[in-house]
Amino acid sequence: MMLPILHLTLLPLIIYQTTFFVSAIDPTVGFTCVPLDSSHYVLQKPYDVSLNERYSFTNGVHKFWIYSTDKPFMMGSDTQPRTEIRVTGYDYTSGIRQFEGYGYVPSGSTGVCIQQVFGASSAATTAQLRVYSGSLTYYRSPVLLANIYDRWFRVNVIHDANANNVKVYIDGELKFNGGDNGDGTHYFKFGVYVQNDPSGYMESRWKDIKICRK
Repeated sequence: MMLPILHLTLLPLIIYQTTFFVSAIDPTVGFTCVPLDSSHYVLQKPYDVSLNERYSFTNGVHKFWIYSTDKPFMMGSDTQPRTEIRVTGYDYTSGIRQFEGYGYVPSGSTGVCIQQVFGASSAATTAQLRVYSGSLTYYRSPVLLANIYDRWFRVNVIHDANANNVKVYIDGELKFNGGDNGDGTHYFKFGVYVQNDPSGYMESRWKDIKICRK
């Protein structure tokens, strides 16, 4: 009599786990990924320090760090400090483009943008992924995923410039689907870019970057 009871007890768990794994998808299906290497990367960092003081690339991992007291990326700029890669060679004004990468943010980094789609008509950017107190957010809100510190997470940002739409997938699950900030010349960036209420030190790491299009 115990076996049927045990079977009925495990069945809901099996159904739940199956549903959980099915809900995660591969957002790159149907896209064509373009060639991408270091020739497509432009590094931006505080103008008064050398690159190796704010960036490293080891075993396929890009590591970016910044201090809230750092200088901007160029003299005379009134922008916040940053250490970022600007993807070049694939700027676009129309069509559908996608950024994929695996991100990692160590505990304590807050008030920082770690990925963005640059270019818009009503703002400087079309989309920004930020980190506040361990939560990954779209701009300041909404929260896309809590408790992202100290683990790798998969990021897919899809921008349909024709439809003025942005979708954000985290670990294969759709977390945001909404309008962009208008037409413009767009490109992708990733790294660390100081925002409001920052910690003194901010860091992000990235690997397996892809740029895809339809």
